[in-house]
Amino acid sequence: MDTQIIPIEQFQAFLVVLSRVAGFVGAIPVFTSAQTPVRIKTTLAVLIAIVLFPIMEPAVGHISLSPVSFSLLIVSELLLGLLLGLIARLIFTAVEFGATVIGFQMGFAAANVFDPQNQRQVALISQFQNVFSILIFLAINGHHLFLQTAVLSYDVLPPGHLNLSGDAVPYLMELSSHMFALGVQFSAPVLTVLLLSGLILGILARVFPQLNVFLISFPINIGTAFIVIALTLPLVSMLLRREFDSLPERFFIILNHLAM
Repeated sequence: MDTQIIPIEQFQAFLVVLSRVAGFVGAIPVFTSAQTPVRIKTTLAVLIAIVLFPIMEPAVGHISLSPVSFSLLIVSELLLGLLLGLIARLIFTAVEFGATVIGFQMGFAAANVFDPQNQRQVALISQFQNVFSILIFLAINGHHLFLQTAVLSYDVLPPGHLNLSGDAVPYLMELSSHMFALGVQFSAPVLTVLLLSGLILGILARVFPQLNVFLISFPINIGTAFIVIALTLPLVSMLLRREFDSLPERFFIILNHLAM
């Protein structure tokens, strides 16, 4: 096939669209796992870029840049997708943080499993809560949000207008602080019950000195924690839905900050 039938400006515009779409696809929490084959990520990004290119091409316009400038533009488009993926990833990090604290208080400090998604050791409760949050994310079609934002982002932030010197970094720091507060909210019910359980066991140890409180505290704390976790799953689901529903607003806030 004669490649001259494809104008170089149009091919460059497609590469710009592909780089932004690839950044958004790679930022979806489900695809951040190292176990997801790179071929699947690449093929999915190319197919989505082909479908969306007719819609995005007018916003991209004709691009004719030097190789160095064009390479910097591609990198900035990829960076945009990764920044938005970081905002979504903070929610999952908050869930893992709260679940890790719960696991330590339950007595699972030494019981860790290998997480193939993040390539590291994580607590059992943390792994359970992480899978639960991913299922909630997929159930409400959160992955569709990334593709919608990829299309609408051209109206807010055209290619080549990425600016990291504005309020984007302080806003990311604010979301990071919110992550710790969210982790406390996830773990608060279980930690409260475990605190009361420890208080009661401490009183029993003073009243009945012959009682081996240390031995019986493990099954009591584990059983009590599992019961509270089961009872508070609707609450955790509600908190996750609230955070996932706020993602579109956060995405466009960071886009506006990056466009300043």
